[in-house]
Amino acid sequence: MGQQLIKVPPTKNTLLKLKKQVRFLEDGHDLLERKRELLTRLVYERIGEYRRLRAESERALAEAYRCLAITHLRMGSRAIRQASLGVEPALQVDILPRRALGVEYPAVTSERLPLKPVGLLGTDVSFDTTRDHLAEAAVQLARLSEVEIALHRLLEEQRKAQKRVNALKYNIIPRYHRTIRFIQSSLEEEERNTLFQVKLLRGQAR
Repeated sequence: MGQQLIKVPPTKNTLLKLKKQVRFLEDGHDLLERKRELLTRLVYERIGEYRRLRAESERALAEAYRCLAITHLRMGSRAIRQASLGVEPALQVDILPRRALGVEYPAVTSERLPLKPVGLLGTDVSFDTTRDHLAEAAVQLARLSEVEIALHRLLEEQRKAQKRVNALKYNIIPRYHRTIRFIQSSLEEEERNTLFQVKLLRGQAR
């Protein structure tokens, strides 16, 4: 399979076309290789960012749930539900498309809104503290989600680029080179035969 040739007539015209095509393929391979290297660099950068944000998100969530547990003990689940009904959002999230090296992923921006204290009768002060920590955890999770999605899509594109680079390097381009060598050899053989016949005819003419 690896030694297959391209099925084309072994002519000079075909040889010129194949040489032109193989140069185009080699240029394409170089561009893809550069893209793969850039994608690999981006992936490593995102991995570092992802690990940092994941650790920060885990810490923020742990603190938020610790505060929620305290509020639950002090107020009870029914009072928390009632107090939550009139609470305004503490976070504004915007999602816009972003592109990097042809890879599209969502750009997530989150902004903390002013936290209005809840002054309901029977509401413990820990209720507002819990809201504050939950909002902060949500900001961290929004950042983490952007990096995680971007990392996944960049990895997918990097794998595709690697697959195409390998296909060109180890299969398609070598096949063109083998076909070019075969045609060159065939044309040289044909030229030698023609010269031999010409010499033979000259000898007979004498």
